[in-house]
Amino acid sequence: MIEMLGGGVVGSILGGVFRLVPEFIKAYDRKSERQHELAMFDRQCKLEEQRGQQKLAEIGAARDAAIDTGVVDAFKAAIEQQTEMTRAAGGWVAALSASVRPVITYWVLGIWSFVHVWYAYSAWAAGASPQTVFTTMMSADFAALVAGTLNYWFLDRTLSRRGL
Repeated sequence: MIEMLGGGVVGSILGGVFRLVPEFIKAYDRKSERQHELAMFDRQCKLEEQRGQQKLAEIGAARDAAIDTGVVDAFKAAIEQQTEMTRAAGGWVAALSASVRPVITYWVLGIWSFVHVWYAYSAWAAGASPQTVFTTMMSADFAALVAGTLNYWFLDRTLSRRGL
């Protein structure tokens, strides 16, 4: 009798456990599925945030380009207005206006070159090696000044003759 009672109780317990195991598996599966959906939603939110930042950057770049275009157009209009005023004023005013840029260019390059040669001579006289003197003399500022001047007088003129 005890064997029958024990066998029935154990069978009931085993049956109950086997009946509950699929429910635990389903609950675990649902929990994993929710975590997966939450992770996917989080990634979608991050993606949308990145898209928004990219769109804002594009808008900012377009705005900067529009501002730059406006500045260049205003600069061109000012130069054209100055040119028209000079032509309207007459011969000697036009000649004086045309001589301003070359005279200032020669003056700036002359002063800058004189100062550089003087500093180079002073450094050499103080005992610095020629390599050190040359490296010190050819600074980034000097290179920028020379490059800007050459670009204005040669490259700018070439491009303007071609209509660019």
